[in-house]
Amino acid sequence: MFVRSLGFALLGSLALALGEVRACPFCATQGQTLSSEVGQADFIVLGTLKNAKRDPEDFSKGSTDLDIVTVVKPHPYLKGKKSIVLPRYVPLDPKAEAGEKFLVFCSLYSPTGDVGFSALASAAVLADSNRATLDPYRGEQIKGKSDLPDYLKQAIVAREKDANARLQFFFKYLDHGELVINTDALMEFGNAEYKDVRKVAETLPPEKLLKWLKDPNTPASRFGLYGLMYGHCGQADGAAALKALIDDPDKAFSSGLDGLMAGYILLKPNEGWAHLTTIVGDDKKDFTTRYAALKVLRFFWEYRPDVLKKADLLAAMKTLVGQPEIADLPIEDLRKWGAWEQTGFVLQEAVKPSHNKQIVKRAALRFALSAAEEGKNPAAAAYVANARKDDPERVKFMEEMLADERPKPAIKKKD
Repeated sequence: MFVRSLGFALLGSLALALGEVRACPFCATQGQTLSSEVGQADFIVLGTLKNAKRDPEDFSKGSTDLDIVTVVKPHPYLKGKKSIVLPRYVPLDPKAEAGEKFLVFCSLYSPTGDVGFSALASAAVLADSNRATLDPYRGEQIKGKSDLPDYLKQAIVAREKDANARLQFFFKYLDHGELVINTDALMEFGNAEYKDVRKVAETLPPEKLLKWLKDPNTPASRFGLYGLMYGHCGQADGAAALKALIDDPDKAFSSGLDGLMAGYILLKPNEGWAHLTTIVGDDKKDFTTRYAALKVLRFFWEYRPDVLKKADLLAAMKTLVGQPEIADLPIEDLRKWGAWEQTGFVLQEAVKPSHNKQIVKRAALRFALSAAEEGKNPAAAAYVANARKDDPERVKFMEEMLADERPKPAIKKKD
């Protein structure tokens, strides 16, 4: 999305913290959306800028008037106001198009030390709005006629609904003509959990998704999501189109191959799996393509264990472990999956001359340390013991890293 930087500072504190939420796999675009930020702003207005002035004593400060055209998100602060003064100097472009507008996101906070007013502000009950400090922290430049204000008004309502209804709303805007709108809608899918994307995908029009996938103007970053969603609603005969996109040499280095592969398998499990294992087993394939295949293996293990057999997924992972340029990644996945029965194989591969790389050694040590902790595992214990003799500081450091990854026990409250 385009965020005007002159005069407006995007607050770092508003960055989306996904935390433990498992965001949609194969969605390349994630982050803070305009529509989610609507809920955080005290008010949002669309207007025209004029009368920009610098502070003569401090050129880093100043003010700019904003004549209000539309109130996107109302607030008592705006009552009776036709314009507001932004405490920012926003230089106006003399060549700007007539009617150019700005969508401005604003916060209100109390003056420093005014505890009483702070309580009022936090409750959004501004008995004396003149005492509020205005922070116009984000501005979106709007040229000509734009659907963005109406889109955000509707988004406010949509975000109050359940996940299925919310994603149905944003799906309608994925091909909107304004980049800021269709990108915002895309990020809503990127931030959603897979279970919610799956539910809505099963109800989508497959012909529309297939049209997008075949459109040469569709950004590669969208292939993953569109391919995954098509895999849930498309017909089996549409699998050939996904396969053609996967095998297209012009897309070999594009993002989104993973979602296309997953969609192919969802439509035709046997054929799709056979094609994926061919890619996994070809060490002449570029790293990007094999990494996409690895992500597909993770997807079916973690999200859709009902589609492929775990034994087959493990076998494919082992194939990748045998490829030194990518081996560290599947070793780490096997560790996270708790596949301790693969200890002998993993450690045997890790000591091969072809795998004599620090990144592979580190992954193997992490695997061995974790396997040794899970019980009697002589091979893992022996590997760790030898590593400790060779480099005790390295082993200690890795143990500390693994300890930091473990969930911390809840602190019991005292009675």
